[in-house]
Amino acid sequence: MTATPVAARPARAAGGLLTASHPGPAVAVTTVAALLAVDAGDPAGTVVLVAAAVLAGHLTVGWVNDLVDVRRDRAVGRSDKPLATGRVGVAPVVVALAVAGVACVVLSFALGWRSGVVHLVLGIGSAHAYNLGLKGTALSWLPYAVTFGTLPAVAFLAGPVPAWPPWWMTAAGAALGVGAHVVNALPDLADDLRTGVRGLPHRLGERAARPLAAALLVAASLLAALGPAGRPAAWVWIALLVVLALAALALTGRGRGPFRAAMAIALLDVVLLVAAG
Repeated sequence: MTATPVAARPARAAGGLLTASHPGPAVAVTTVAALLAVDAGDPAGTVVLVAAAVLAGHLTVGWVNDLVDVRRDRAVGRSDKPLATGRVGVAPVVVALAVAGVACVVLSFALGWRSGVVHLVLGIGSAHAYNLGLKGTALSWLPYAVTFGTLPAVAFLAGPVPAWPPWWMTAAGAALGVGAHVVNALPDLADDLRTGVRGLPHRLGERAARPLAAALLVAASLLAALGPAGRPAAWVWIALLVVLALAALALTGRGRGPFRAAMAIALLDVVLLVAAG
């Protein structure tokens, strides 16, 4: 067994720090927020601020998640978790968390007090409530509904004329968030139960959780497609047909097929939601 070269250790730790932030979801939510800000008519500078505030906030969510779960991740042998494997230490994560937290507060209020309060309290605050306790309860779905449901409001309230987004956009975001929560939990149900996590998907079990996730994601699609005034474009109807086909696969498929189908529905939901703005 060879020792890790000294020069490679900082790079390895930096990579671990990045992985511990859950960069995939953070970038995905940031992209959606930026596109919503564009569709809301926000100036270019405001769009950049929205993206930066949302990114900083979701970096804190990812790091807190891994800090809280480090013992649980070690117990089930999660090799994809840098804190659990020792790829990065607790101290660097705490420092990065503090920096991102301060940046999130400053950037959020740079969007105006309305948008700032919604983002910090309902968006990021709700996500941290999940990390710090609601994850293992029957209310595990609630932070996802609140965080995703209020994401459009962060963009709309930051505009030159602050306004709450239309109800269907909030409802679509909430349905998408809860559906994504259930889908995200499905692959880890067994490991989570071993370590005492009993959120809503765990209490329902896979047989009930899978159709629930599909129904929520389809509901989000319908809200995003049919909520706006006027007749939907032809491509919207095509997208809805694809959503229904994927939902059928999510309900009847085997192996990893249903999970991949549900994730594809979530992606189409995001496209419909952003296009509807």
